[in-house]
Amino acid sequence: MSAGVGRSVDLSVSYPSTRTTAPGRLVKFHAPEIVFGIGSMVEAAHAVLRLGGARPMLVTDPGLIEAGWASELEDQLREQGLTPVVWSALTPNPKDHEIAAGHDAYREGECDVLVALGGGSVIDATKGVAVLAANGGNILDYEGVDQATSPIPPLVMVPSTSGTGADVSQFCIVTDTRRGTKITIIGRALVPDVTVIDPRLLTTMPEWLNAATGLDALTHGIEAFVSLAHNPLTDHHALRAVGLVTDTLVRTIEEPMEMESRAVMAQASLEAGLAFTNAILGAAHAMSHQVGGLLDLPHGVINGILLPHVIRFNATDDATPFVAIAAALGLEERRGTPEEAALAVADRVERLAREVGVPKGLGQLGVRETDLSRLAEFALRDACMSTNPRTATQEQMVALFRTAL
Repeated sequence: MSAGVGRSVDLSVSYPSTRTTAPGRLVKFHAPEIVFGIGSMVEAAHAVLRLGGARPMLVTDPGLIEAGWASELEDQLREQGLTPVVWSALTPNPKDHEIAAGHDAYREGECDVLVALGGGSVIDATKGVAVLAANGGNILDYEGVDQATSPIPPLVMVPSTSGTGADVSQFCIVTDTRRGTKITIIGRALVPDVTVIDPRLLTTMPEWLNAATGLDALTHGIEAFVSLAHNPLTDHHALRAVGLVTDTLVRTIEEPMEMESRAVMAQASLEAGLAFTNAILGAAHAMSHQVGGLLDLPHGVINGILLPHVIRFNATDDATPFVAIAAALGLEERRGTPEEAALAVADRVERLAREVGVPKGLGQLGVRETDLSRLAEFALRDACMSTNPRTATQEQMVALFRTAL
């Protein structure tokens, strides 16, 4: 990653003593090999070759095919003497049965390396196919942490959005179509071998997807920073992402072909991904997974609605970490009390969400009062709740969902 990419963000803030790592605590930091830069997509083909591939399965979606990126990467793979098998039978928020179909295509094509070209849905589906290729069974069997024990095929990721962080993460999110919810699969093996980040690909995102994935990156940064599993290796990345997204997202919507801003957002997505895959997340994601699973809606849009409410909820227990976030955002309230800083951060996030067109409440997305108890029950079971800085009861979770209606 080029140190010159991105604008400066004021992070000259002293972390309170509670932000330090306890003596003797073991800290791990998972990350793939990262190639970053305009025009870098060709490096994905070189990576497949280095990983011993001969028949890579290129997973993508109809939008990337229409935009011409899939054919460009397919040509680059062929130029390296490889025989790619293209599979694109995917919808947003990958479904359990779609991943099963992808696994069938992988086996029928006698593939050996998996290449994902797309956003979070494509990348999660690719990880799901890799899990089944090595472990068999149903993808829903692997919900939780380290449930897939056999080594999976090599993974090469080429993200086409700026926000999901799936290209560097140890997460795989799959829709359980029977229960109408999303499951979380976590494991070190799911961290890709190589991720190739070419900001050119961001220029063909629809405006709504640009906004949604940008808000997803912002949520990753904030939730990773306040997470119970944060550490000094993740804090810097989290704060960088928060500042970069807030400074840049609106500009990419106003000037979609301006490459400097696209590169900044690509870096923000990367840094947020590195933060959350190591620090995990919190209540906003636990809640968003349930709404997205129920209504098959864009994950980042839901995060944009929920995040301000979750910030206020968490701050009533401990507002101190939000001082550093307020400083990263350049908010004057960082000089006040922690509670004032936290409320200012929530207000700034809410304002950004409105600026990029996110609805004010979940009700506008189709969530009903009668859904809240079920949503709360599933959210409390979500793996992301284990690292949220404030615990919640069923009643509190229902109330939090109701506030976001």
